[in-house]
Amino acid sequence: MKIDVVRWCYTLILVLYVGLSSPKLNENTNNEQPHEMNNEKLLKIKFTSSLVDNEYLIMFDGYYSKSERLIFLGKAMHLLGRNDSQWTVLPHQSILEAAPSDFDVIQLDSSLPYKVHREGIPFCHIKSVTIHKKVTRSLQYVDDDSTEEEESIIKSGYRSLLKAISKKASMPEMLSTPRLWAAGYQGQGVKVAVFDTGLSSAHPHFDNIVQRTDWTGEKIAEDGVGHGTFVASIIGGSSQDCPGLAPKAQLYICRVFTNKQVSYTSWFLDAFNYAIQQKIDVLNLSIGGPDFMDQPFVEKVWELSANNIIMVSAIGNDGPLYGTLNNPADQMDVIGVGGIESMNTIARFSSRGMTTWELPAGYGRVKPDVVTYVSMVYGSGLNGECKTLSGTSVAAPVVTGVIALLLSSVEPSQRYKMNPASVKQSLMASADRIPDVNMFEQGHGRVNLIKAYSVVNSYQPQASLVPSYLDLTEVPYMWPYSTQDLYYGALPVIANVTILNGMGVKGRVKGKPTWHPHNLHHGSYLEVSFSYSHTIWPWSGYLAIFISVSSAASRWEGTSQGYIEVVIESEVEKRVTSADNSTRTTTTLQESTLKLPLKAHITKTPPREKRILWDQYHNLRYPPGYFPRDDLTVKQDLLDWNGDHIHTNFRGLYKYLRELGYYIEVLGQPFTCFDADNYGTLLIVDPEEEFFEDEILKLKRDMTMKRLSVIVFAEWYNTSVMSKVRFYDENTRRWWIPQTGGSNVPALNDLLGHFGVSLSGHVLKGDFVLGGNSMHYASGTSISQFPKKSLIIRQTLQDEVDEIIDDKKSEIKDVPILGLHQLDGLYSGRLVVYGDSNCIDDAHNKKPCFWLMEELLQYTMRSQMPISLRSDPSALVNLDASATGTLRWDYGAAPQRMTNNELEKYSKVLKSSHSDDGMQVRTMDMPVCQHLVWAKSFPVNESATRQRLLSLDDTNVALLPDLLHGNDVLAAGHPVDNIFKYQTDQLSTFLRGVLIAAILFLLYFLRRYAMKRRRRAFTPRIMVRCCFNWFQRIKTTESTEATDYSGEYYTPLNTSIR
Repeated sequence: MKIDVVRWCYTLILVLYVGLSSPKLNENTNNEQPHEMNNEKLLKIKFTSSLVDNEYLIMFDGYYSKSERLIFLGKAMHLLGRNDSQWTVLPHQSILEAAPSDFDVIQLDSSLPYKVHREGIPFCHIKSVTIHKKVTRSLQYVDDDSTEEEESIIKSGYRSLLKAISKKASMPEMLSTPRLWAAGYQGQGVKVAVFDTGLSSAHPHFDNIVQRTDWTGEKIAEDGVGHGTFVASIIGGSSQDCPGLAPKAQLYICRVFTNKQVSYTSWFLDAFNYAIQQKIDVLNLSIGGPDFMDQPFVEKVWELSANNIIMVSAIGNDGPLYGTLNNPADQMDVIGVGGIESMNTIARFSSRGMTTWELPAGYGRVKPDVVTYVSMVYGSGLNGECKTLSGTSVAAPVVTGVIALLLSSVEPSQRYKMNPASVKQSLMASADRIPDVNMFEQGHGRVNLIKAYSVVNSYQPQASLVPSYLDLTEVPYMWPYSTQDLYYGALPVIANVTILNGMGVKGRVKGKPTWHPHNLHHGSYLEVSFSYSHTIWPWSGYLAIFISVSSAASRWEGTSQGYIEVVIESEVEKRVTSADNSTRTTTTLQESTLKLPLKAHITKTPPREKRILWDQYHNLRYPPGYFPRDDLTVKQDLLDWNGDHIHTNFRGLYKYLRELGYYIEVLGQPFTCFDADNYGTLLIVDPEEEFFEDEILKLKRDMTMKRLSVIVFAEWYNTSVMSKVRFYDENTRRWWIPQTGGSNVPALNDLLGHFGVSLSGHVLKGDFVLGGNSMHYASGTSISQFPKKSLIIRQTLQDEVDEIIDDKKSEIKDVPILGLHQLDGLYSGRLVVYGDSNCIDDAHNKKPCFWLMEELLQYTMRSQMPISLRSDPSALVNLDASATGTLRWDYGAAPQRMTNNELEKYSKVLKSSHSDDGMQVRTMDMPVCQHLVWAKSFPVNESATRQRLLSLDDTNVALLPDLLHGNDVLAAGHPVDNIFKYQTDQLSTFLRGVLIAAILFLLYFLRRYAMKRRRRAFTPRIMVRCCFNWFQRIKTTESTEATDYSGEYYTPLNTSIR
């Protein structure tokens, strides 16, 4: 009995101690209220886009009347040999039927030549021609239970007490919105457009609906789904039970999805044009998808931004996988919003960066921009009830409502300063960074409305850089840069920095960026090169920085620092009040001089047996082509769209290899552009691209003369299966045919043919044990030919071809799936081929096989034949040096390239050209390797300092009125140092006192009644240790917040304005 009491008391003490040890427990700045966890509904949204057969979007070079556009189209069709009976102009929605427009949709009796809608028609005021696209959105409500939530906490690496939002705690309460309401700011005067499924005119939760429009052709604006109603209520709902953030904002409801969740690009274009005409301030788009190459849509979003419309969009619900950002949230001019759980942990389902636009030659940008609550968000139901939903599509309206509030707080005379860039700058600069979470998960952190109010109302037009500094040693925020040191001889590391220009919609980089190494911090050991947007439009551009190590540091180890300086020039509008109190707008030229600190740790060049080269160049993905998933059993996710990068869907493999001490470099160019002497192993994983003949010959030389080893992880390729997995969209009347299989096996066979290796047309699946490890084979291929002097692993697997084609199950016994071979010759390397990459791909990984990669690298790097594989019962071992020739398995003819798969449309190797025999597919000319020009150094002796995102006048920080009452110290002291420390609640202090008293009482009870005499001596030690650890934890956290987080936006920063 006494032992049970002791255990119970120790448990209670531990709980109380953990509570006291977390300084965040009672800093309830967002009014979070604990409650019992209940199952709720997580809104999973999937977007798919498809092409509409024989319908084309014609974009003009300006806005023209209906009659003018018809004349232009008539001339173009005549020049293309089409008479009037062969084409029809589809009508615009009635509300814009007679208005000037910059596009039309035409329907033909047959398709246009590919060259026309690829290169456009350079006449008749026609800017571009693209195939019309249909967007389908599916809403799925699934249980979001605490098990998944707890798993996301573990993955984040941040330990804290679980804190949850009460289902009766509205979003305004969580964001401290009543403080702005009390000051008179409720969104009044702000026009907010909601693009979704509509809204009922009789819904009782809305008081400020200005207009409801339908763009679907169904001529109803009512919401038949409920999603549009919920989104609109978060922004501007007026219900007391589930209030919106900006209840007085003017709502413009645009129905762009039917009740069947179908939309078309042309519907969005019409609705976007209408938003421009109505001079909308903020546009909420709780939609998204992977198609960032829908040119008319992307360009129209740019036009919206150029017209000063602030677009907010959800980043997607495809986490925790990296490289899953949705468009348009991944665009530089759009505010992309991710999600956090209620305890400041990144939501498991929230999509992660990086952007994949820039692959393979470049590197992705940081996204999301900010994150906010996505769990148990309270809003309005379809029938007037209040309900909760989770998902990033409800995070976007949270930020939209925040922006509406902020805009309403700005004096009318200062509203001209507010634009897509300045609002985005303010949100990011005032966000609270989440500890132990990297930038590709959180962006700049959690939205903080109160801080944002101060930034917005103290803002002066300026440019800024995102991120505002590059500290490649900062763990974990700067992942993946912080996980691998730089060294001489490595391929340049690329950092893609976004330029935000709050001064004007159009700007330019004046001169060239310059590099200033710090003499006192070994800055001369770093070399940098730049690629950047010469014109910054709309409101944004990019600065790509290539970072390398000079030869002087080949044997040096330490930290190197410096800064990059770039000058942004832009026209700025200013309001001038004359003597008669009249106001006029003037335009002046303004410059922002930005400094981007750069810090990196340099290590000695590792030996080649520690260096891996990842082939990125030969990976293709959606968009724009139909590249199917590698695992054919995954029915709900047909497209391979995550980039196949070592930092996206192969991130798990990257982390595993780094823990083993390997250094991974990414090759975004052909094989002719790397020096094989520097690397031990080349990794070719799931390639969809073809290979140049020069690449094939160069790889042969490297493997036979430079001791380069190669590991290939392939995938399925079977033309019958490819024809079967095509799908016909009845609405678009178009067949979607894959451009390749899971990988391009015919191209791999060309690459490996010199070594006597060939892959088959098998599609295999199954489970087995290899080397004592459980394995899953998911739609992989098999080896049909391999050299005799090798180790080969064979398994019995299911034939997925029979299952897909004939709907029958069959097995293939002893099919070879893994081969290890040492090439002949003194200076030759080793070759490994495995038929399935799914076990190292995070996308649909059922049973990871990172251990296998470790074993294979031991073989290719050090010639150590894996004992676990050699001794496996499935192994066919023939390492006799006298063995010659190849082993062949009779699996039929090697797979041939599928005809008419149009791979040349998306390839960097193939192209189509005209000949006497019609269109022919040919190989392009070999591209020239990239040769960087290193920037001239301008050394400085000043100390390196971390820069912030924005520069604000610290003597003119805007305060909410209630911050000045009852706090004379704050009002009379230094507002910059104290403004955000005014968050302390007297109840928090009282609760701390109660917890301390409870611990002291329990310790006394244990010592007096429950402990044996010999244990009592330990009680003072326990007490002292708990108090000391608690004190140190608080001291450390407060110090960290003071230096890294609390002053993120108002410290004099990286901008000087002239």
